[in-house]
Amino acid sequence: MRLSIALAALMLATPALAQDLPLLNQIEMFEAAKGDGLTGVARKTLPVDARPAVEGEIVVSIIPGEGVETQSPPASAGDWVVRNRCFENVEDNPEILVRAARFPERYGPAQSEPDDGGYSEFHPTGVEMEYFIVTEETGEFQFTAPWGEPMVARPGDAIVQIPNDPDDTYRIARVEFDCTYEVVEPAAE
Repeated sequence: MRLSIALAALMLATPALAQDLPLLNQIEMFEAAKGDGLTGVARKTLPVDARPAVEGEIVVSIIPGEGVETQSPPASAGDWVVRNRCFENVEDNPEILVRAARFPERYGPAQSEPDDGGYSEFHPTGVEMEYFIVTEETGEFQFTAPWGEPMVARPGDAIVQIPNDPDDTYRIARVEFDCTYEVVEPAAE
């Protein structure tokens, strides 16, 4: 039921991505920000809830007060659905799909038994990621996320890049970044 509601919301929200927002390349933007000394380093520290994904499942990420952020490609065997713990109402916490190959390096072993929904607690491994903050001057823009879906970035959001993998550069909404990440080296804003 939740997925069908989320997919309906996505269908309504998707045309908004095509509005007159500039289509930018987040990887080129990241390189420019890095060259200008505007990047910092952060790592995810807040525990998350995760469950094995159902093969073929599409995870729609919804940010409270904002709507659909993006959707994943269909899950493959071994992938995981990860839910942050930023909001008191569990249903308000966005979910993302993490590929099987990346999950262990980012979250390690389960810290609890699965609950009734199949979610266990996991602790991020503290992988350091570079980031920059989207400025008011840059404004709102759209780009193609590494998983091939459109994504919108807004002033205040963080654009993060996985170390040694420039193609894995994506947006984290400001509220999620502030809640789940610890800044190791601040980025210039």
